[in-house]
Amino acid sequence: MDINAQNNGNDGQSLDARQQSIVAISAATATGDLPALKTSLATGLDAGLPVNQAREVLVHLYAYCGFPRSLNGINTLMALLSERKAQGIVDQDAAEPEIKADTTDKYEKGRKVLEALTKVPQAKPAPGFGGFAPRIDAFLKEHLFADVFESSVLTYQQRELATISALAAMTGLESQLKSHLSMGANTGLTPNQLTQVISQAGKQHAGTAQVLSGKAINASPWIVRLAKIEIDPNFLDQYKAAIDEHTHAALESEPGVLTLYAMTEELHPTRVTVLEIYASAEAYQAHLKTAHFIKYKTGTQKMVKSLELVEVDAIAFGLKSNLLQSEK
Repeated sequence: MDINAQNNGNDGQSLDARQQSIVAISAATATGDLPALKTSLATGLDAGLPVNQAREVLVHLYAYCGFPRSLNGINTLMALLSERKAQGIVDQDAAEPEIKADTTDKYEKGRKVLEALTKVPQAKPAPGFGGFAPRIDAFLKEHLFADVFESSVLTYQQRELATISALAAMTGLESQLKSHLSMGANTGLTPNQLTQVISQAGKQHAGTAQVLSGKAINASPWIVRLAKIEIDPNFLDQYKAAIDEHTHAALESEPGVLTLYAMTEELHPTRVTVLEIYASAEAYQAHLKTAHFIKYKTGTQKMVKSLELVEVDAIAFGLKSNLLQSEK
């Protein structure tokens, strides 16, 4: 699944009129500003946003701002369409795609969709809240990322555009907003477009957009994360050899792999932490496709009892140059 291909065909540097309308519709829906929503819906329809896409944005948003505001939005759209019809305005619409009975494992299906959006392996259950509240983890995977995302009325990029706009318009959601900014980038939204989303949502609705500015989006392109791994003690020595081989191969052959530090805990030697730093998201994606990574991943699969990937923010890094020389 190559979700980066789902772009709108514009210059990639700014949001087109339909995208801007999705931003405005989503922000107004999330804050319950029905007059602004009506105006945004009318602007979107005038710009050629199909009725079925406007409707699907409002359906999609129930997962992020609740049924009441989603239903209020749908009712606002219905009333607006009636007014426009009375004025002789014919808005483009299309039939909803048929949703066929699905007998597949919905949790697994949703997990794969989330992996496609985040480009990060997703543990089962989700770390933290998934173990504490497994029902919410099931709802998230089986309903939101399987059922809701199954509709092809909106692309993944359009869904992330709506989600980011709604989260930016509400308060106290900085963590979720940051996660979805990353997902939006993975669907092909550029830093300039994401900055425009934050700016537009923030101008109309005070919220986390004031906290997370465009500067945060255009910050260092490095991808920094911690991999926390629990190894089966029967395979500890084999795992150490495998990750050592993989680390040296990656650092020698991939300019985009800046750091791979693997460490075990002194009191718990089967607990491994790996500090990973990549020059960019593209470098990380290229790394995942290399022969040495695939060999490491498949070769150690039976050795790994659990894996948690933790996104972190870099505060300060330092390494004396003479240490770099001593490694050669």
